Amino acid sequence: MSWDTHTVFNQPRPLNNSNLFLSDTPLREALVREGAGWDVELQASVGQQLGSAESLELGRLANAAPPELLRYDSRGERIDDVRFHPAWHVLMQGLCANRVHNLCWQSDASPGALVARAARFILHAQVEAGTLCPVTMTFGAIPLLQQSLPASFHDWLPGLLSDRYDPHQQPAPQKQGLLIGMGMTEKQGGTDVLSNTTRAEPLAARGAGEIYQLTGHKWFFSVPQSDAHLVLAQAKGGLSCFMLPRLLPDGSRNAIRIERLKDKLGNRANASSEVEFCHASGWLLGEEGEGVRQILKMGGHTRFDCALGSHGLMRRALSVALYHAHQRQVMGRNLVDQPLMRQVLSAQALQLEGQTALLLRLARAWSQPQDEMQRAFSRLFTPAAKYVICQSGIPFVAEAMEILGGIGYCEESELPRLYREMPVNSIWEGSGNVMCLDVLRVLNKQPGVMEMLQMEFDAVKGISRPFERCWRQLKLRLRHPLEAQARDITTQLFQLAVAAQVLKHLEPPLADAWCCQMLDTRGASTLSEDNCARLLLRATGG
Repeated sequence: MSWDTHTVFNQPRPLNNSNLFLSDTPLREALVREGAGWDVELQASVGQQLGSAESLELGRLANAAPPELLRYDSRGERIDDVRFHPAWHVLMQGLCANRVHNLCWQSDASPGALVARAARFILHAQVEAGTLCPVTMTFGAIPLLQQSLPASFHDWLPGLLSDRYDPHQQPAPQKQGLLIGMGMTEKQGGTDVLSNTTRAEPLAARGAGEIYQLTGHKWFFSVPQSDAHLVLAQAKGGLSCFMLPRLLPDGSRNAIRIERLKDKLGNRANASSEVEFCHASGWLLGEEGEGVRQILKMGGHTRFDCALGSHGLMRRALSVALYHAHQRQVMGRNLVDQPLMRQVLSAQALQLEGQTALLLRLARAWSQPQDEMQRAFSRLFTPAAKYVICQSGIPFVAEAMEILGGIGYCEESELPRLYREMPVNSIWEGSGNVMCLDVLRVLNKQPGVMEMLQMEFDAVKGISRPFERCWRQLKLRLRHPLEAQARDITTQLFQLAVAAQVLKHLEPPLADAWCCQMLDTRGASTLSEDNCARLLLRATGG
């Protein structure tokens, strides 16, 4: 006797075995436009591999089985080791093979390598975001270490520039690939690193490249399994930056004690820890008192990666929602054909069109530090992009959940994990207020920033009334920018920068729609059916 009560129908299949790159027309176009067209073939290959059911399952497994701390071995000896699910290691192998941690720092890097790397980062973010933490910190640390690595560590450079992932705990010269972590935050200070209490005393001589002993703690010590960490500590000359290897040159363990792993809302696959330094050995990078300046060299890159990561998560949320809407029927019609749902999906696609254009334009600016205007562009719009994109990602994924309905709220869907991942990028590397205050600092102190803005926005002068009106209003504000208005100023700056890109590069009807939706203070206008059709086609690779 059969006890079947119903046949399952009208339940969409999950999105897998798609090409994450070829299905994203805005990303394909921006990659070529910003100077990395040479990477299209590899991006397509990476997109196919990452969009496979196997890769997506690896992302799920790495989060379902988070890392665990092993303090002692079977003999009772303290080891402070972190054990990961095998899925983590497979994902890390892919990231390193695709050189997301060092593509731009190779001596033979192609022009546009930063743009290509940004696109690869966006693709990987759609599969698993926790693995991007060690990658982004290593990426930010390498140019600093290339300039100021102590002489006794020069044999680390081949490992830092390798395309291999090597999780073994061995002395660095014996490893095929190396990763770098960071330790800045202390309990009493958070963002206020000047209040750090960790002390550093020289073992012999003072100065760059010399060895010091560190005593203190870090409340957030990211990726404790890394081969070394860059750490801030107070020396006689002020707050200074030190390189603390996990294993000392003689192969013994450094005196870094992992107290616990953080129990986080999201980012579950990635290990974040609390540590104590019990006379740990660290080598001074630069001179004493230069710690903040040294870390800021990393900060721009890691903040940019926060924006890229959030954008990748948003892109995945839209892809999942679109795939569902093309299959799910209500009242005899697919959701994607329902007029109100088309407005919601098209508005999300339009938002990502602008973000994609701005982010890859920003990557190109980062690749031209010798140009004063490009330097000003990257310095201003990196914190602005981090603030606006990372904050907007949370409601964006929530909207995608609503499109799926109840199943979007359940763990069988990818969306709960994406939603939990979202807040971390707006908190790490400086929260929203920190980013907006940094934008004001750049406006007041960065040479050439107003000239850069005038040049960027003059290039699209006379095309869009909402753009002209918004730019006039902002210029009045910028005469005497107030700290209390920093969030509004930052948002306006970012939206104008995006508008400039879409007005230059998008089809005029779509560019006009973007400006009306994002800049017209009279309220967002309804998208025309032609614009909806075009946006949804582009969002699926057409």
